[in-house]
Amino acid sequence: MDGLLIDSEPLWKESAEALFLTYGKQLTSQQYAGTTGLRTKEFLMHWFRYFNLPESEITKAEEKVVELVVKLVAQKGTPMPGVQHIFHFFLERNFKIGLASSSPPALINLVIDMLGIGSHLQAVSSAAELAYGKPHPEVYLNCAKELAAMPETCICFEDSFNGMIAAKAAKMKCVVVPSVHDAKNLTWEAADLKISTLNNFNDLLLNSLQQ
Repeated sequence: MDGLLIDSEPLWKESAEALFLTYGKQLTSQQYAGTTGLRTKEFLMHWFRYFNLPESEITKAEEKVVELVVKLVAQKGTPMPGVQHIFHFFLERNFKIGLASSSPPALINLVIDMLGIGSHLQAVSSAAELAYGKPHPEVYLNCAKELAAMPETCICFEDSFNGMIAAKAAKMKCVVVPSVHDAKNLTWEAADLKISTLNNFNDLLLNSLQQ
């Protein structure tokens, strides 16, 4: 969802930067990118340990980050290119559609309302309270189960490395739509398909995934 349907990754980054500045710490863009796709708690745990910050404050820090992100997305979140196209494409072909995200339900519900896609979704799965988040496949397996679909028959769209690994671990086909600055990263070769925007997905590419 984040970075694929809604342009919220810069807002997550803004929120994380605001939090770490209160501790006198700063993440580089490369450091932040390496943990994109993780749940907020795991993201914070990773960097709290890296910066040797008190782990007892992670729960409170998570609440602050999520609260600010929800506020920022509500204020200035914008749809990613191709959102309408990709939903119409699969609806016209009678596909079931599910949303699997590492984000907490409060943000998922906000984005669904902002994009007006609630009626298009037959399943919504959040990894926020699961035992494991991405790159573990549980959130995708749960979504497939809600859709009454075998994972092997699912096509997943992702924009993060951790999400791609989760989808492939779930034995799903994975289409990656990486950000412009990360598009040439060789790690995307693990995906079944790479496109620059959701607008580029078409019948020819769909057929190539189904072979």
